[in-house]
Amino acid sequence: MTTLTDISSIKKRAILFDATRCIDCRACMVACSVENNVPNDVTRIWLAGDGVVGQYPDLDRATMPYHCMHCEKPACASACPVGAYTKRPDGPVIYDGDKCIGCRYCMNACPFDVPHFEWDRGVDEHPIIIKCDLCSNRVDSGGEPACVATCPTDALIFGDRDDLLKYAKERIGNYPDRYVHEVYGETENGGTSYLIISHVPFEQLGLPTNIGDEPVSELSEKIMEVTLPFAVGWAAVLSGVTAGVRKYHQKQAAESAEETEKEA
Repeated sequence: MTTLTDISSIKKRAILFDATRCIDCRACMVACSVENNVPNDVTRIWLAGDGVVGQYPDLDRATMPYHCMHCEKPACASACPVGAYTKRPDGPVIYDGDKCIGCRYCMNACPFDVPHFEWDRGVDEHPIIIKCDLCSNRVDSGGEPACVATCPTDALIFGDRDDLLKYAKERIGNYPDRYVHEVYGETENGGTSYLIISHVPFEQLGLPTNIGDEPVSELSEKIMEVTLPFAVGWAAVLSGVTAGVRKYHQKQAAESAEETEKEA
């Protein structure tokens, strides 16, 4: 059972990752690609970490499925000039590709380097940013995130954030020689809904360790106060370009159809 809390009673949804239980099977990545109906190379999860660390025979595995941290105060939402990001009260940070203008402010603002830009897509295609949404549709229907449901070792556990923090600290207390004595995500960047406990230093899992407790969003909001007039203008330009490209494609399709009819 990978759900720590009864889903109906969850106030703030979160995932706890226990690095000591991860076997690098990548089932979470496959489940994510299936759930989102995308190829594996554009899954919302990617593997991070140093892999195998230490000196033989004292070796450890340092691997982590990395995806959106779902910050309590997300910098991506603060930096977005068109409201493409929404922080839900129950935890998930949701991205709306239909609103996105491709400015990539979110990528620059995120202290965890989470939002990924789809460089191979045309300007008239959506979504532009790849990001985990905590499988909100599944959870809203009474399920759990696909990655959690698929993990064979319970390295990923879903539940209420407060319950997960309590459980994580209990595990650290019960096995003090096994874990780093900290829950990553409890306070980083103001707190996140993706929590991590580990037997190796967090930087070996690919996590940034120079992030303070103060949310980066406070800085991004100040910057946006200055850049917003430009961003709004840029949004209008990109929207016009997108509309123009779509109209061009429609015209091409119509001309192609006419040519086909003439040949027939």
